[in-house]
Amino acid sequence: MRRLFPLLALVLVAASSCSEYQKVLKNTDVKAKYDLAQRYYEEKDFKRANRLFEQIAPKYVGKPQGERVMFFLSDSYFQRKDFNMAGYQFERFIKSYPKSDKVPEAAFLGAKSYYELSPEYSLDQTDTDKALVKLQGFINIYPDSEYFDEANKMAKELTTKKERKAFEIAKQFNKLGEFNYELLKSAVAAVDNFVSDFPGSIYREEAFFIKVQATTNLAMNSFEIFKQDRLKAAKEAYDDFRKQYPESKFDKKANDLLEKVNKELQDYKGEEAPKETK
Repeated sequence: MRRLFPLLALVLVAASSCSEYQKVLKNTDVKAKYDLAQRYYEEKDFKRANRLFEQIAPKYVGKPQGERVMFFLSDSYFQRKDFNMAGYQFERFIKSYPKSDKVPEAAFLGAKSYYELSPEYSLDQTDTDKALVKLQGFINIYPDSEYFDEANKMAKELTTKKERKAFEIAKQFNKLGEFNYELLKSAVAAVDNFVSDFPGSIYREEAFFIKVQATTNLAMNSFEIFKQDRLKAAKEAYDDFRKQYPESKFDKKANDLLEKVNKELQDYKGEEAPKETK
């Protein structure tokens, strides 16, 4: 029987709290809602705090407590993992209170909201792009912030994700080129864009090798009128690869491809290659 008393007490407290919440929620007393919302926020009951702050935020526009209410509203969305609303509300907070001491934290949490929305690399990266813009803006404006290192880490992670997506596109075009040789042109273009956009990428070496592969396979499967020109392009791709990576884990495969190209080029000695129309 004694064991039931603590449990019963908890049930009564919960019932009382729920009753209080429902009563204040339906009340028109803005001050009562403000006090209870702040209490719930401090107790980390962000769901209830968020609902109350939503109700009273319009009432505090232009008032001294408005800044506090709007920040708590934004953060309660963030704590509830409603990152779409959190990002939007933090942006509104910064625009409404640009001189607030909370602006750096709001800028960071807003950027982090979009970071949390960033999907897997294989999906559309619109939210990733937005997060990177927000994070880079924060990094540039607040280099002395306590959140600086975390922002840098998140930005690096998102940049790597974008690198991976761009690299996988080139890789996929190259793979599909085994069945549709015209896609090998897309593979070459994708590699060129990737190398230009991400010069320090961890995938750079393999990207250069993929270009050797794609140009070689395109040349080998070309109509005779284009073959010589494309063989020369494949040899140039190999030379670029070797210039960048004198020693590579792709050495054997790359050298085998070069050997095929050189063997084919023997048939064109002394001939001028026709220029391909692009």
